[in-house]
Amino acid sequence: MNRPHAMPPRAPLAMPAQDFGVAPALDMPGTDVPDPIWRIAVFLPALILTGLMIWALHGLFATAGMTTLEYVLLTLIGMTFVWVTLAVSTVGVGLAGRFDTAKKPPEAAPLDVALLVPIYNETPWDVFGNAAAMLQDLTRQRGGHRYTLFVLSDTQDDEIAMQEWQAFTSLQASAPIAVHYRRRADNTDKKVGNLLDWITGWGADYEAMVVLDADSLMTGRAIDRLACELAADPKAGLIQSFPQLIGADTLFARMQQFSNVAYGWLLAEGLAHWARTEGNYWGHNAIIRTRAFASSAGLPHLRSLTGRTDLILSHDFVEASLLRRSGWRVRFLPRMAGSFEETPGTLIDYVVRDQRWCRGNLQHLRLLTTRGLHPVSRFHLFQGAAAYLMSPAWFVLLVFWALLGRDENTNVISYFNEANPLFPNWPPAMTHIDSAIFLVVMYVMLLTPKLTSGIVIATHAKAVKLFGGRRAFAGAVLLELALSIAYAPIMMIQQTRAVLRAIFGRGAGWQPQQRGGRAYPLRTLLAFHWVETVVGLLLLAGLIAGLVSWWLVPIMASLVLAVPLSALSARSVAGLPWRLDNPLTLREPTIVGNARAARADMRARIEAANLPAE
Repeated sequence: MNRPHAMPPRAPLAMPAQDFGVAPALDMPGTDVPDPIWRIAVFLPALILTGLMIWALHGLFATAGMTTLEYVLLTLIGMTFVWVTLAVSTVGVGLAGRFDTAKKPPEAAPLDVALLVPIYNETPWDVFGNAAAMLQDLTRQRGGHRYTLFVLSDTQDDEIAMQEWQAFTSLQASAPIAVHYRRRADNTDKKVGNLLDWITGWGADYEAMVVLDADSLMTGRAIDRLACELAADPKAGLIQSFPQLIGADTLFARMQQFSNVAYGWLLAEGLAHWARTEGNYWGHNAIIRTRAFASSAGLPHLRSLTGRTDLILSHDFVEASLLRRSGWRVRFLPRMAGSFEETPGTLIDYVVRDQRWCRGNLQHLRLLTTRGLHPVSRFHLFQGAAAYLMSPAWFVLLVFWALLGRDENTNVISYFNEANPLFPNWPPAMTHIDSAIFLVVMYVMLLTPKLTSGIVIATHAKAVKLFGGRRAFAGAVLLELALSIAYAPIMMIQQTRAVLRAIFGRGAGWQPQQRGGRAYPLRTLLAFHWVETVVGLLLLAGLIAGLVSWWLVPIMASLVLAVPLSALSARSVAGLPWRLDNPLTLREPTIVGNARAARADMRARIEAANLPAE
């Protein structure tokens, strides 16, 4: 079919691909250096706690002499434990700095701001319905900034594209600001190429761009606040908001939403305090200075050892690093309300999205040697990859733990013994109390960020009232913790598989996210979770045979029950006695209700336009 466009006159802006082997001259020289106290407060305690854990375990292992395998085990423990302690210390920094006043930015000259919505085979009435709600809300602002909306379609399905055009013409007829639509013939370089096409075609007319995802929703006040912050800070190249999760109608989605609302704020506070002007970018719900982005964040293709060129998939982290490399500030506003996004409705949908992110984040390891990157930017890139590499490390530790058995008689890998006196026994048998202490310490550290946030909320009457009162909040916290513990081993196996697929080039592609939260048939569940089920059954057999420590029962149970747990994740919360309510469900934001009504209205218009003539 023809590809109709409705775009303003072209205003080209060059966006050259950056050379990762050469540090550029700074576009914004003299950027201030943040106080290092917050970074010391995050990293030093984490390193000290990890060192103490390694020292204690080394003392335990060294009683019978250390071997190479024991050093490997200690290394794996250190690699996993340090990330847990970093989360704990980040929460501590967030707690210490949470009383800082969020200052309103000073008055500054208004900006011409483009609102960009890149889409690819999305549900048209949802995309344009959200846009309608945001534009109506934006008209109530008095910041003086001038806004234009661009829906940038990469849709390859002609039927969906026809509905997009119908939705666009309907929105354009009633929108209070200018609305434009463009559909590319090919999905070249995915979202990176989509934004590049807009910048090089029309970017020169706009001082800033707010990048939104297909499921993004922002209040007019939030959009205007981002514009005011950027206008008031001439050194800022990117300012990221903290999106909260909406559309959580299934148990799994509600669990994520509750965690995001109840616990995420404190981690976000800590991140903002220690990252300062070396923040990160999550690809959406952020404002970007257009010329800064065009001059410093153009992405080349990566060349592999085999000579193949690869698109940088998780582009957002890299673009933030390149902006900072050119001297521009990258900031994060954790307290700015009114920024929302949807979340996958089921465990399978979450895993499929996670597999895409895994492929992209592991690419970041190849970019750590990029010349001129700020050390904090390198850390962001490494942390993004390490988040996935930790799952294989945890899985190897699980295997070691199972093979260690319960005592000397059940230690499967004690292959050095008195019959072979040239080598020491490995590893020394760990007693039940040793196992208990180690696992309790790990679980306490893993749960500390959530428990800390929960305690802060529970001790503030106004805060806990927003969650429905102390009893409702306590019940929701306990349920969320139980579900998180149940799903964590399944995610460990799935992320380990994702890492292996990425390493061996067996990715499943970059498909649109499933947003409906539909239940999957039993055949699909069995095919998706057979690996976890098999691993769980092996652990169960070891427990029955008396070979495996009983401290692994929670992990074993989660893996054996992977299929029913996955089915449970799609269960609607509407009829459940435990709904994991939170401020966003008990008092739905006005913009969310308006968007739902706008989506329904847009759907009705599209369906009416496509009814067959009588």
